[in-house]
Amino acid sequence: MFTILIPTWNNLSYLKLCVESIRRNSTFNHQIIIHINEGADGTVDWVKDENLEHTLSDYNIGICKALNQASRLAKTKYICYFNDDMYALPGWDYHLMKEIQDIGHDRFFLSSTMIEPKEGKDINILQGFDFGDITNFKERELIQTFKDLKMADWSGASWPPNVVPLALWEKVGGYSDEFSPGMYSDPDFSMKLWEDGVRYFKGIGESKVYHFMSKSTGKIKRNDGRKTFMKKWKITPGYFYRSMLRMGEKWQGELKTPSKNLSYWSSKLKVFIKSLL
Repeated sequence: MFTILIPTWNNLSYLKLCVESIRRNSTFNHQIIIHINEGADGTVDWVKDENLEHTLSDYNIGICKALNQASRLAKTKYICYFNDDMYALPGWDYHLMKEIQDIGHDRFFLSSTMIEPKEGKDINILQGFDFGDITNFKERELIQTFKDLKMADWSGASWPPNVVPLALWEKVGGYSDEFSPGMYSDPDFSMKLWEDGVRYFKGIGESKVYHFMSKSTGKIKRNDGRKTFMKKWKITPGYFYRSMLRMGEKWQGELKTPSKNLSYWSSKLKVFIKSLL
């Protein structure tokens, strides 16, 4: 059903668990493509032993370039981007596919709902539910309890796991290399879809994954993606998430272009001030 793209960087133990969870807990068969950044921890040999399709770079080229390279091997109608530190829960793909069938068109961007151990401000994530890390993963407990963690469908799909039609992915050029290694590449990709006229950005509450959180991104030197986003789009990513995608709000249908109110002009002022620094 999906072409699942998984960038990885010397994170073999989590990658193994991620792929195993997809294979074990998916309703449908999917094409899995791994992009291996460096692979100094045995990832290359393991991927070959598992007969997984893959692309390879000798060093860490980041998420954007990795996704774009891997996507060239896609054989299905839909691209699905997964982080290697995620565990797919039963039915994750069934609920996404059901939504796709109900939409009735190919102008959409969907996200699953993440379960994370740490508390934060993101209202579209089920937070504070700690099922351990790779050394003490409480897999059985997670499987037994995740259905009790309720989340209504929400507005503003952006973060992985996400699904987009391959035709749309190719039309907007995938993820933008100027955001390498990857900070703020998610809102940039959503913004490119928005600029192409997409307004169906939906998070599916019943489609869930457990996210161990930043097991790869915590190792990299981060780019100033916020500044790049503001320079490119002339608005702040916060304004885009809050006022345009209405991120985390209860799903109420396709989005509309917001009016140019005080929040809009405040965003434009922040961009102008940032450009002077």
